[in-house]
Amino acid sequence: MSYLVNVARKWSRVWEERRVYEANPKEGIPKYFLTAAFMYPNGPAHVGHARTYLIPDVLARFLRGLGYNVLFPMGFHYTGTPILALAEGLATGNSQYVSSVAEVFQVDASELSKLKDPVSVARFFHEISKNAMKLYGLSIDWRREFTTVDPEFKAFIRWQFKKLLDLGYLTRGSHPVGWCPRHNMPVGMHDTKGDVEPEIEEIYLIKFIGSDGLGYVVATLRPETVLGVTNIWVNPNTKYCVARVETSRGIDTWVLSCEAAKKLSFQRNVEILREVSGEDLIGKEVVNPVTGRVVRVIEASFVDPRFGTGVVMSVPAHAPYDYVALRDYILSRKGGSWESLEPIPLIKVEGYSDVPARDVVEKLGIRSQDEHTLLDSATKEVYRVELESGVMRSDVVNLVEKEVVEGARSFVEEISGIPVKEAREKIKNFLMIRGFGDTIYEIMNAPVYCRCGTEIVVKIVKDQWFINYGNPEWKKLALEALSRMRLVPEEARTQFVYTINWLREKACTRSRGLGTELPWAPGWIIESLSDSTIYMAFYTVIHKIREYKIPPEKLTYEFWDYVMLGLGDPSKVGVDQGILEELRKEFLYWYPLDSRHSGKDLIPNHLTFFIFNHVAIFPESLWPKQIVANGWVLVQGEKMAKSKGNILPLHWLVSTYSPDVVRLAIASGAEVESDLNLDVDVLDSTRAKLKAIHDLVTSIFRESDLSQVVDLPEKWLLSRFARNVLGAYDDLSGVRVRAACLKIFYNIHQDILKYLEMVEKPSKVLRDLVIMWLKAMHPVTPFITEELWHEIGMNGLLATEELPSRDELRKMIDESVELSYLFLERFIDDLRNLTKVVRGNEAVIYVSSEADYKHLVESIRILREGGRISDVIRYLVASGFADQKQAPKIAKTLVDLIMSLPPELLEAIVKVGSVSEYEILLRFRKFVEDETGIKIKEVYRSSDVSAPDYGGKKKTALPFRPSIMLMSSS
Repeated sequence: MSYLVNVARKWSRVWEERRVYEANPKEGIPKYFLTAAFMYPNGPAHVGHARTYLIPDVLARFLRGLGYNVLFPMGFHYTGTPILALAEGLATGNSQYVSSVAEVFQVDASELSKLKDPVSVARFFHEISKNAMKLYGLSIDWRREFTTVDPEFKAFIRWQFKKLLDLGYLTRGSHPVGWCPRHNMPVGMHDTKGDVEPEIEEIYLIKFIGSDGLGYVVATLRPETVLGVTNIWVNPNTKYCVARVETSRGIDTWVLSCEAAKKLSFQRNVEILREVSGEDLIGKEVVNPVTGRVVRVIEASFVDPRFGTGVVMSVPAHAPYDYVALRDYILSRKGGSWESLEPIPLIKVEGYSDVPARDVVEKLGIRSQDEHTLLDSATKEVYRVELESGVMRSDVVNLVEKEVVEGARSFVEEISGIPVKEAREKIKNFLMIRGFGDTIYEIMNAPVYCRCGTEIVVKIVKDQWFINYGNPEWKKLALEALSRMRLVPEEARTQFVYTINWLREKACTRSRGLGTELPWAPGWIIESLSDSTIYMAFYTVIHKIREYKIPPEKLTYEFWDYVMLGLGDPSKVGVDQGILEELRKEFLYWYPLDSRHSGKDLIPNHLTFFIFNHVAIFPESLWPKQIVANGWVLVQGEKMAKSKGNILPLHWLVSTYSPDVVRLAIASGAEVESDLNLDVDVLDSTRAKLKAIHDLVTSIFRESDLSQVVDLPEKWLLSRFARNVLGAYDDLSGVRVRAACLKIFYNIHQDILKYLEMVEKPSKVLRDLVIMWLKAMHPVTPFITEELWHEIGMNGLLATEELPSRDELRKMIDESVELSYLFLERFIDDLRNLTKVVRGNEAVIYVSSEADYKHLVESIRILREGGRISDVIRYLVASGFADQKQAPKIAKTLVDLIMSLPPELLEAIVKVGSVSEYEILLRFRKFVEDETGIKIKEVYRSSDVSAPDYGGKKKTALPFRPSIMLMSSS
């Protein structure tokens, strides 16, 4: 392994010294600009980064080989709290903490212990990661590197936010956000442990009036089911609070869990009056505000005091959890009697009884409240069918026992018979207007934790700055851009559309962390998912800004307006006009961005924000063209996590297993859309594959006795090579990197080995092919191929060589030769299979004439056009190939043969027309004998009247299916 690592170090230095990957505008040459999501240096780059960055690197190297001028830059994202959290931990000086971080990240603990502030932590992991990326072989133009705390970048972000403000996309007001109570600031995905985005939803509240005069407030996503409440659930093991709560109609007194009261205090004023135990609430009576029915409070340990209000209404007819819980309660407490607790049917759904919850529970065989997976499935089914096709029953008005709220009876009459979707909104409005309805915000994927360990809550933040992704006109632009964009995988489009549609206002500032200060709001830092949306444009000019030593204070709004948008008078910007024109020209050369690469976890945030901000700021001609969102990397089948200790840092990986081994293992392990499982066995087998290729290439060039022959084996090898490389080109154009690897590293390798088995002396053609093969392998394994390139005596750098052109490769394809080999391969398989059922060590072979192939071709055509075996029989008789007696048997054999052949082989037979079976078997007689262990005694044409007929086999030969007489030598 040290050999491969040393080779990588050697060529990495050479490429850097010769500035191979520095990309400058070249007129008349097609350009390609691709970027990958820059990393947070709150740790070293790891195998997840390795996958996300490898995909664009392979594409970049491939496209350079096709003649494109390719720009692949990289920066580092210092913004936000992830780095802050790590720095705070290191600053404590806790040796155990420092050691654990050092062990997980495979870095020196003594170096870590010196880091006391966020910037020094970021710089430390930045340098480790950058060096690892270089050794990994990423073909990056490092002149364009920057960090998000560089003054030039901050000037760019200030300009971006001024544009958003001017366009009306920035708003200030009160909105619900994920909030860290410890740090008193909004949080998003990159501020949380595990990078979890807090999913905030509005939950509806309904107030039931207790006999004690208190409001028992239940939280629900389905207010229309309030008509069917049979009881109220509370958790007997939970502390509840009686609290004065601020509502839209003034102050009210509610009963809710104390945990809920604490969370609610972040959204409105809450004053806790006293605590009561859940046990104390059991048996109390409350009144349904819509029906006037009196129901009791019943204990249920399944009630989560942290969700909603910790008080739950029970609707057993339409909620599987309620049905099962009530069933268990009745069996254990009431001797099986449902008296006064019978499910109350409200919603009519075709295909279900009056009690859909019971139907689904019984269908799934759910026996207890502990079967959460089944109950979740049942709940999803009932909720879905009732929302999509449910209708409120026509007799629901009969459920109104007493009008607690004036007009309740007439209201219920109004909603009878209408779809559930409509009834839901009407009930919400009815109760809200009358003071019995309210809303709160809840984190639906709770618990979510800040990186400091504090659980995130929802807070209504006042006087906060937001990016208004809820703007309907902006959404239209984003959807339009998405519709024009190529997505890999295409299946991600649904998630993008969903995200664009549900996005609302997003808090865009934090009170702590590194980053750019909002110009008009001192003390507020633009957060990490908001300053990382158009930085791809910054790559195009930052190297020139440094080259010309333009000071940050001159990077004004007017400067960026001209460079990025061509707006304003360049003579009034305060920067040399010629330099401005040069920067503008370079930006326009590279933009729009051709491909954006990231993990699939960033679709609901960064990648969608990337679309929104591009369409807001840039004209349509500069909107991005493609997004590639790759799957996870699993280590030994598990997601990476610091807590599991299974982080694989990139610097450790490449120095332990070598860059080329890691690159090929990742590239060939899974397609973009799939998760990739990486383990030691995969890395070891990949190393063995590269060693085998290395040894094969060097052995071919050490061989001095090569022939000048270009016969069928050589033509087959060249044709197969060209077909595999062309296929790999198509795969890479479609970002199917794994498929390309299989063709280049596995198919071609196997074909060369087969060729060497076929011939007694290899041809010099093989050397020419290997030179092209090294070029084809280079995008994935650049180091070993560069080394081999020079070992075999080639001049110049392989990294700058052009790939074989498509036209050149197409000329190498010979379908007739490939079909001949396929015939040979299939014949060998047939002979091997025959030896399993018939004894013998010698064979006499009968083959069809080339003229007989027309019957196979015509039979293929008949079946392709929808014909049947009877049509084939009629054709065989009419053509004179078989008589009425022979035709059915021959037709069946032909049809069976055709059905057994893959479509591409059938296509080749139709296109080529015939195979010279007789010549092929004579030419490869020894090869067949070596492969099967069977001596080929004779090969006869079935049309040869003078040929003997052993065992009656002569007349059974068919095109592509020779007849074999197996016998034992005397």
